[in-house]
Amino acid sequence: MGVHKRKIIIIGAGHVGSHAGYALASQGLAEEIVYIDVDNAKAKAQALDVFDATVYLPKRVSVKAGDYSDAKDADLLIVAAGPLPDMSKGQTRMDTLRQTIKIIREVVENIRVSGFQGIILNISNPADVVTHYIQNALDYPPGKILSTSTTLDSARLRRVLSEAIGVDQKSIYAYALGEHGESQMVPWSAVTIAGKPLIQLMAERPDTYGKLDLEAIAAEGKAGGWHILGGKGSTEFGIGAAIAEVVRGIFGDENRILPVSTLLNGQYGQRNVYASVPAILNRHGVSEVIELNLTEAEQEKFNASCKTMDENFRLALSL
Repeated sequence: MGVHKRKIIIIGAGHVGSHAGYALASQGLAEEIVYIDVDNAKAKAQALDVFDATVYLPKRVSVKAGDYSDAKDADLLIVAAGPLPDMSKGQTRMDTLRQTIKIIREVVENIRVSGFQGIILNISNPADVVTHYIQNALDYPPGKILSTSTTLDSARLRRVLSEAIGVDQKSIYAYALGEHGESQMVPWSAVTIAGKPLIQLMAERPDTYGKLDLEAIAAEGKAGGWHILGGKGSTEFGIGAAIAEVVRGIFGDENRILPVSTLLNGQYGQRNVYASVPAILNRHGVSEVIELNLTEAEQEKFNASCKTMDENFRLALSL
């Protein structure tokens, strides 16, 4: 009886790619991880570093540097190539679009030639726009290409909310939706604490919950990545864990709901735009989008975020 070995390709061996590989290896989510990078020496070094760690990890995993020929029989491919925003120039994730597309265009052609047919998970920024660009360029089944997008922003939001109300972040359900970037929004009407709507708690407890500044909490959640980038030059551990969570949902065929960027075609009143929304993940990738009942004001904010991403997708196609 043959045993299927789960194989993951990671394109880009920088801070994010290396921590993605370590998170996947440490959580036993793959039996084989292959790094591909234009800097092959760096890819080899990262692979060797992660491989050394596996001696003391619970699950065995083979980690190596390779090339696109390794992708043909892989189950999942992570795109983690491209520049980080330059904070000294006040760059946002969206501001890196021109530089990133130049790199991604070559990556796309290499994926096409490789014969890869698995699931693509893009984390290159601007994540939502780049994911749409890759899907369009490869004419790939939309359900099989997604981005972690606001999976991480939602974790940051839950952390900030947890600090504000003194309830563990794992007992809070809250999503950042739309763009993994400046135009993201929080549907506060859908936020629950142990299943109870936060808005209801704010009305019932005016002296505690009622004093929450929701705009400030949303802004602090959105700023989380910038605090980390400004302090140490890159984000690594959070995105690594977010990637592992998405991969677990897919490889485990869990029907797990996470906020990921997927192609909307009618959901939330949007068409032909990648945006982050709660979605069911299983072995097919994104199998279904969950539509929250947004208030009119929330829908307007979500629409504005989608408009930003659609405009930048069109820009990407023209570059």
